[in-house]
This record gives sequence, structure tokens and C-alpha cells, in this order.
Amino acid sequence: MVRMGPDVPLLNEYKQEFFWKRFPQTVLGGPRFKLGYCAPPYVYVNQAVLFLAPWLFGGISTLLCQLQLLPELHAAVLSGLLMFGVAAGVQALALYAVRRNATVERLGVNNILTDEEEVEFTHCVSPDTVHFIAPGKRFGLNIVLHTVLAGVLCGFGTWYMFLSRLTTLYNSIGASLVIFVLSWVTLCIAEYSLIVNTATETATFQAQDTYEITPLTRPVYIFIFISVDLVERFSGTVPELHLASQILHVLFLFLPLLWALGMLPPLDALLLWAMEQILVFGLGGSPMSSNLRLLLMFCVSSGVAVCNYFIPSTTALLLFSVSMGFLLSLDLSQTRIFCKGSSEAFRDQLSRGGSPAPPPPPRSFGWTLGCREILLYITLMLVAGVEAGLLHHFLGKVQSLSFVSGPQTLVGYVLLVVFCLSWVLREVQGAYVFGGFFLNPFYPKGMSNIQTFKQRNKGLHMAAALRRVLISLVSPLAMIAFLAMDQSLLQLHKASHSIGLTRAFRVVWQSTEEGLLHMVVVILLRLIAGDKVLQGWDSLGTGIQLLLVGLVVDRLSQFLYKLKFSVTVLVTSWTEKKQRRQSAGTLLALNASLWPLLLAVVTLSALLSAPLLPLFTLPIFLVGFPRPQRSWPGPVGTACPCPDSVFYQQMSESLASALRMAFARGSLGSLAPGSHFLGRFQDRMVWIMILERGYGYCTVNIKGLELQETSCHTVEARRVDEVFETAFERPEHLGLTQGFNLHWGNALTPCAALTVRVYSDARNVLSGIIDSHDNLRKLQNDFLKALVWLLLRYCVQKHKGFYWSCDDGSGMGGRRSQSSQLAHTTCVQPAEPALQSNMSSLKFRQDSSSMTSFGEWSDEDDLFGPQTAKRTVALVTAEAHCGSAALQPGASLPGSVEMDSLFENMALSALQPLQPLGLGIGLPAADRGPHSEVFGERLGSLPPLNFSCPQSEVFNLPSGWRTAPLLPSRLLQLKPLFPEDWFRFALGRFGPTVQSDTTEDMTKALKEDEALKELHCHVTMSCLVSLGAESAFTSPSYVYRLYCGDIPWTDSLDWLSSCKELYQIALQAFRFSFKLLFDQASLGPMESAEELFSALEEYERDWYIGLVSEKGWHDSVLREKPFLFSLGHDLTMGTYTGRVLSLQEQLMQVGRLNGEGVRGQWANLSWELLYATNDDEERYSIQAHPFLLRNLTVQAADPPLGYPIYSSVPLHFPSL
Repeated sequence: MVRMGPDVPLLNEYKQEFFWKRFPQTVLGGPRFKLGYCAPPYVYVNQAVLFLAPWLFGGISTLLCQLQLLPELHAAVLSGLLMFGVAAGVQALALYAVRRNATVERLGVNNILTDEEEVEFTHCVSPDTVHFIAPGKRFGLNIVLHTVLAGVLCGFGTWYMFLSRLTTLYNSIGASLVIFVLSWVTLCIAEYSLIVNTATETATFQAQDTYEITPLTRPVYIFIFISVDLVERFSGTVPELHLASQILHVLFLFLPLLWALGMLPPLDALLLWAMEQILVFGLGGSPMSSNLRLLLMFCVSSGVAVCNYFIPSTTALLLFSVSMGFLLSLDLSQTRIFCKGSSEAFRDQLSRGGSPAPPPPPRSFGWTLGCREILLYITLMLVAGVEAGLLHHFLGKVQSLSFVSGPQTLVGYVLLVVFCLSWVLREVQGAYVFGGFFLNPFYPKGMSNIQTFKQRNKGLHMAAALRRVLISLVSPLAMIAFLAMDQSLLQLHKASHSIGLTRAFRVVWQSTEEGLLHMVVVILLRLIAGDKVLQGWDSLGTGIQLLLVGLVVDRLSQFLYKLKFSVTVLVTSWTEKKQRRQSAGTLLALNASLWPLLLAVVTLSALLSAPLLPLFTLPIFLVGFPRPQRSWPGPVGTACPCPDSVFYQQMSESLASALRMAFARGSLGSLAPGSHFLGRFQDRMVWIMILERGYGYCTVNIKGLELQETSCHTVEARRVDEVFETAFERPEHLGLTQGFNLHWGNALTPCAALTVRVYSDARNVLSGIIDSHDNLRKLQNDFLKALVWLLLRYCVQKHKGFYWSCDDGSGMGGRRSQSSQLAHTTCVQPAEPALQSNMSSLKFRQDSSSMTSFGEWSDEDDLFGPQTAKRTVALVTAEAHCGSAALQPGASLPGSVEMDSLFENMALSALQPLQPLGLGIGLPAADRGPHSEVFGERLGSLPPLNFSCPQSEVFNLPSGWRTAPLLPSRLLQLKPLFPEDWFRFALGRFGPTVQSDTTEDMTKALKEDEALKELHCHVTMSCLVSLGAESAFTSPSYVYRLYCGDIPWTDSLDWLSSCKELYQIALQAFRFSFKLLFDQASLGPMESAEELFSALEEYERDWYIGLVSEKGWHDSVLREKPFLFSLGHDLTMGTYTGRVLSLQEQLMQVGRLNGEGVRGQWANLSWELLYATNDDEERYSIQAHPFLLRNLTVQAADPPLGYPIYSSVPLHFPSL
């Protein structure tokens, strides 16, 4: 991304025109009066008539009612019937227009005018005109439902706005007339969007309205207003309802403004938000990680509250509330994986599908529901139940009405002490204290050495263990004791007390820290009041008091975080030069002069638990519509994967284990659902979101941000590094001014450093290594030794019953092999098959030249650099002929069409029709060589091998490997190159591994078996010639091509390619030899055969040596191979690079983000992309902002609006 200046347009010219056509349509509910082109007058007249039709019918009914010709009910019914008839007529015309257009429309012909949103109008009721004004519904059920609903809405709306009713409410004819006129505007807007044409809403939650729910949004809000008025009409004289009806009739006038500003949520968001708020604040639960879990938990929790209301016994009510509160606070999803091991359960979460699973997590307590966990949970529930029952039975009635003089007071003081201790112990666990203002002097300083950091952190771990006991055991039991002795338990069969007690006993376990805070506030209020009776407050009961305190604390916390976010946006819009637009001064002046309005907007958004939306991330603040804490409607775990996604997938398990310990210790502060954290390690950014929290468990979503940093990404990453360095790399002795958090205004507050097992990435430029002639001269000998070693290893593994696999130790995939897709984390999953073997496409590019070794060509040396291998039609067609989907691409076939441009991402099976239909045309002729017929018969006429040692049969090679189309004289000429001494040494090392009772004499006889040596010499030299490596390597580009599997054609390459296992062994041997070259150039030459043998063993055991694009690389990262190596070529710099990944424990720095700032920016992102369609990659709202971390926040949003390269499914892990 090219970082642009602060005055980049918020919307480009095309988007501005589009927005100013769409916004009036949204305000009016659907009429399109601004088209951008000339249209006949009847288009506007027809829309105006349909818009005012409800007003006309309502006016007629109101007039008849005022003239006392019809009673109110009959007049309302008349209005509804008239509107129903018009709606049915409109839908019939729309259906007719769709069918008429469908009969004359020719498929496959694009209408340019339609693409430009222009319509050819012929007359006022032509099909095009009707379709333009009323597009119609997609589903027949919606046609009926919306038509009926339009009539019902008009009828009830007429009844709602009768002048006699308004006069009764306000006792003023003038006010009633104003309200009557403006109210009908609101109703006309809702009716038009329901039945004629639905406008795009500014409050958009889903990217697509699949089931046509949007037309119902505005009518539903009107029905809510009408329902309150109906209740007030039929409930008699209730002052509160009368006042509410008066207020709502006035608020009814402003519904179009609220709809236009996007403050009222769509129905799906409204339902999820309402269930979440009721579950959390009314029933004591937690936000859920999925919509299904939210619905199920809401229903079960509501059922518990209803049961509590009907339980007649106080003791039974107490025991039921305690037990159900405990059970519902547990991770109930573990019940479906009961009796499974922790490894299988957790691996199911991290990798589902065909990808190899990472190693299992530690078998520590709580990862899955096992016998230990069940025993602990049953014990806790029994202890809590017995404690509550005994205290209530013996001390419940002893507690006097005065809180100060009863036994409940003692428990209250205990809770105060526990709260203070747990708060202090939690504060000292993080890098900052007192809300991020001051550096923590007890936190370890310096992050250079992991062992030193762990040693210095032991003292904090002891404090964390004490805090864990206080929070997990002492606090819940103490709070249950406090509630068991409360007087409100004696007041049964009151709905408010039932709900309050249900919530109180649930919060004790579900959110222990928050519940402790709420209870401490109630205790302090009672202690301050003393013997005084607080009218209204005391009569609420402890349960409702805790509910109100929890609601106030949550809204106050939201208000403070939103206020900090708004102040940061305001201040940085001027202080940051790169954020200072020409309008910055004007916006600052407006916000300063209208600060009460700004404060009201922040307060309203906090009260509604809605995001504070900064329009285009400018200091123009709106109240976003309320939505669930997760902010996004889709399932958790969608991402836009790339090859780098595998690194985040690998580290997810280790990071989850580290987070588990950090959560238990309190290092990351209070863990409320909706909290966001940012982790940083080298070039990796990890976004962590808390989805769900309960007793002893936490559910998180881990996202990985892109590794290929753009300029905006780099600017914000640099600021993140500065913030972390200030917190963790501070000097030993801090001065008075150095103890403050200099980055307090930043959205990121450092919390802790976590030990995570990750890959460290090192990249080296190989100039002076790969182009050194001394090194290249050694490469041929190292290749032969590695090939001999691998052939002997192949024989040993085959003897032991292990099939040789290219995934062990090194990759055999071609240079264009695709990584396996990440299951359940992708938004697009291509159906491309995995390519596993690496037979070069040059098998099909045979030259008639007699030249057999490309190593002899001097023109090969870097004239144009190494060429990227591409798949051709010839390759794919030949693969289909061979019946193999495992052929790997090499260099392109001259004159053929490149598959990258024509059939990229297409399954090979789809290309089989490209095969010649028996005509033999369309492909270049293939030269099979002068001896092709002879070599086909040689397999059956091979002379038998006469081994002099019986054990030599173990090291025999397949017969097909001896049939290379090479003249014996040529092999005899190359025989001196065979490393005979190394062969005998390796044979002596492998021999005892085959048979444990091998003696020295047998080993000696094995080494002296000339037939065995001749066999391996023949196969080795055949591979050498087939790869064109019979002469010393002189060209770095040739070395690179061989390493990538892009092998130039030789007259024996066909034979080698047909022997797939041998081909893979030869390619692996070459990669091993290059790794030997790299190590010897860096660390010095190997002095003995023993050292070389150990190095090759290490390569085979601990290394993956291949290409980054291969599937084996992806699988090795997931299997956590200790080391990985790949060779690359930088085309821009013209240099060759070596990349080494090493698995090790590293410190990942984690900080807490301002959650309200994240929600606000995501709300703006949703509005800007889904409504304003501002998808410009260089738009202002995606530019780097060092304080808000705007670019990183946009990346972390769920697709399709964001683009994280990895996103885990909801991960449930213990936090005890």
C-alpha cells in the first residue's frame, strides 16, 4: 500500500455521486428521486403517488372518524383494507413485469444501460418502468407476508395517529396537528420500504440480505411504538404508561432521522443484542462465541429463572439456584468430547480437515472434561450447596434488617479484604499498574534471555497462585455465604427477586471478579448508610441491587473507554501532522463549541452498549447501532489464507497454553468478553479476542495478520514496537518521570510477555556461497555421497517395513506445489488437488540434439536468470494420459500455452477433454530416443546379481533402477567419481541396524561385496547423468533450477522420471548436498566421514529441506520440525537467498487494546464498506494511525471487510 497524505478524499468522485444518490433514497424509505440522468416525469409522479398512498387512506379514515361517520376501529380497518389492496396491486404488477421481462430477455446479452443503472422508459406502466419503481420480492412467501403486513401496519398506524387520540394525550389541537402530519411521514416511509422498494439501510449488519429481512426493519419499530400505545389504552389509568406513550409519540416523529443515521439496528442484530444483554445483565451469563450457543444458553437460563419463581421452598430455591448457577457457568461444550484425550480434543479445534494436526497440548488440568475435572466440579457444587443450605437454615433468619449488626456483616468484611488482596495481586502481574498510568516496579526488566526472565518472574508466580486461590475458591464460597444469609430470600414469588437471585448466584461462578466488585459496592453502600433505611433502594432486594450495580459499572466503564477513544481521535487529528486534514481546525472548533452534544453522544452510545462511530475515523461522532460483542454476524474462524497462515496455525496451540497461564495469573488484567489483545513477535502480529468467559474456562479467537508488511502496516508496527520497548526494555532503576506511561493515549497498553514456542525466521543472502567456484566444485562430490547415503537408508527402511516418504526430512513437491488449505479458517477454498511428486515437465520437452549434459553449457549461466516454472497444456494433458495427478511442473514447453493464465486454480480432471481424440494432433512430437524400443525389453533380460554376502540382499535396489538408457562405456568413464570409501563406511554403519546380531566378519563381508558396490555405483551414476550433473557445477542458476526440481532435459531424464521413488531420492540428495555446501561455507568443512554421516542423519531427522511453496513445508511446520531450510531467488535484486526456520521458545509481548476503539473503528468500517461502498484500497480510513492502530484494526476485522490471514475457530481452554 502506498501511504498517502492526510488530504486524500474520503470518497472518490464516483463514490460521492453514488452516495448522494443512495442517501436520499435511504431517508425516504426507497423512492428514487435523484437518478443522475433524465427520466420522464411520470417516473417521479408514480413514486410520489405510491409514497403518499398510506397518508391518503389514513386521511380518509381519519376524516370519516372525525365526522363520526365511522367509529375508530372501523375507520382503521378501512384504512388497512385500502392499503392491502394497493399493496396487492403493486406486487401483482411487479410480478407481471418480471415475467414479461423474462420472456423477452435474451440470455448472455449484457445490457449496457442496465450496467450504468439507466432504464429505457417507454410509458408509465411499461414492464421496465414497473420493475424500476417496484422490483418485487424474490420469494412468494414474502409477497404474501409483506402485503398482509402492509395492510395491518396502515390500519394500526391510522388507529395510533387519530386526532382524537393525540388530543387526549397532549390536550392541544396545534400540537396534535403537527404530530399527526409528521407521524404520517414516518408511516409512509415504512410502508414504501415494505411494499414498493426497499432502501439500503445505513445500519447494515449482514453483507447480503438473503431472506429479505431488511423490508421488515422499519415496520417492526413502528409496531413496537404501537404496542406500547395499545397497552396504555387497555390497561386503564397508569401514569407511567401514559407518560411513556406521550414520549414515544414525539419520538415517533424522529424515527426517519434515527433510520438515516443508522442508530436503530437491523432485526437480526437487534435480536442477538437483546438476548446477549438480557443473558449478561438479567440472567448473569456471558456473551457466547456463536449465535447458536447464545440462543441455547438464553433459553436454558430463562427456564431457570422461571423455575425459581415457582419453587415454593426457600431452601429448595437456594439449592437449585446455587447448583444451576454453577453448572451453567461451566464449559458445557466439553460434554460432547467427554472421555476423549486432551490431544484429540484440542487438535480438533486447531486443525480440521486434511492438514496434519500439530502436537497435542500438555495434559494439564482442565483441557478436557475428564474424571479429575468432574470430581472437582461435583465437590465444589456439593460444598457450595451444603454451605448455602446450612447458613440459610441456621443464620438466615437471625440476620436483622440492619446490615451493620447481623452475621452477614462479617462475611461482608471478608469480601472487602478478599477484593483488595485479589486486586493488588492482579495489578502487580502486569507491566503497568493503576489503569496503565504507571510502570510496575515489580515486573521483570529486560527480555533478552528467556531463562533470566522466568527466574525473575518466580516471585510474581507465587503471588499469582495466591490470587488464583482467592478468586477460584474463596471468593465464590464467600459470596454464596453472603447471599445465603440475605433477607431477600424470604420474599418469594416476586418476579424481580427471582430474576435478581438467579443472576446473583450465576455471576458468583460465571464472572467471579466482576461479581466480587459488584458485591463490594453493595456492601460499601450498606456500610455507609449504617442503620438508615434507603427508601426505594432497600426494597429492591440484594439481587436487583447487584443487577443495577453491574449495569452501572459496565456502562460507566464503557463511557470512560469511549471518552478516551473520542479524545484520542480529536487530539491526534491536529497533533499528528500526517492525520491533519484541512478541515481539522473546523472540526476541532465544532467539537469544542458543541461539547455537550459530544458528551451526550458518548453517553448515549454507552447506555445502549453501542459502538461510538467516528465517521471516516474523523472527529465526527455518531452512535452506531447496537450489536453483539463479537461485532460480526458470521461464524468465528473465517480468514483469507496464504502460505504464511501456517505459522499462525502452528503457534496457536503454544499461544493458547501461554494465554491459559496468563489468564489464570491475571497478567492480562480483567478478562471481560469483548476484550481485545495484540501480540507481537518479530514480524508476526497476533490479534486475540475474548469471546466467552465462565468458571474455569475462557473462549478466545486468535487471528494472524499479514506478514508482508505494507507501508501503513510498517508504520503502525514500528509504533507497537516502541510501545512495547518502553514497557519491557526499561532500565533497572527508574526515575520519577520515567515511571509514567508515555504512551497512555495509545490504543495499546502493554500487559505481559508470554513464552511461546514459535519459529524464528532468518534470511541470508547467499552471495559468495552459491556463486563461489570452490564451493560449486565440491557440490558434485557431496551430491554423490548424499545420494549413496539415501539409497542405503531407503533399503534399510524398506527392510524394516517402512515405506519411504518424501515428507520425512525433505520435500519432494515441485516448485509450484500448493499448500494444503486451512480447514474452517478460509473464506475461499479452492478445489485444486495437492501435487506431491516432482516429475519435471521437461520430461515432455525432449530435444533432438545429441547433447546430454546441460552442465557443459556455458550459456546457461545467468543470462536471463532462473526461469519460473509454469504448467502447460502439454503437461496437464500428458498427466491425464499417464493417469497420474502427481506430476510436478518444470520449465515451460516452447510454443505451448501457459496454464497459469488459462487454467489457474482449476482441477486437473476438468482439463481431460483437452486430450487429442485419437488424432495425435495439437502437441509437439516427442523424441523417445534411439534406444527406446530396446530399453523397454531390458527389464526382463537383466542379468542376475550374484552377491557374495547373504546380508547384501537387504541393500538390493529395485530392478527398474538398473535400466537407465546409458551406454556401459559412459558409465565406466564416470565410475571414478563414485565415493567408494564413503559407500563402505556408510554400509558399515547401516549394516548393524538391519540385524542386531551382525558380527564384524559379516560387516566386513558386506563391505567387500563387489556386486553390491557395482549395483549402487550403476544407479548413482545413472542419476548423476540424468540430472545433467556429470561435470562440475559452474552456474548458480543451474543449481537453483535443480534444487527447485526444474531439471533440464537429458536423454535419460525420462527413465529417471518414470522411477518416481528414485527421482525423489535423487532430488532430496541434491537438496541435502546444497545444505551441506551452505553449512560448510558458513561453519567450515567437515573433517571426517563420521561428521558427514551425523550431519546427514540430522538433516533426515530434524530438518525439512525444500521449497516454501511445497505442501511438505506446510506439513512440517504443523508437525513442528525443529528446522526448515529453503532456497530462494530475489528477481528484483538478482540475488539468491537462504531461509532458515528454527523452532524455539520466544517471548511474545502482549498488550490490551481499547475495546471501544476497536468496536468504533469496526462500526465505521461496516458503514463505509457496506453502505457507502468505499472499497478504495487507498481510502483515508485505512491509512496508518500510530495512536489508533487503524490499519491493523481494519485487517483484524472478519472477512469480507477485513483480511486476516489466519483465524482460529473458538478455542476453549481452562483458566483455573
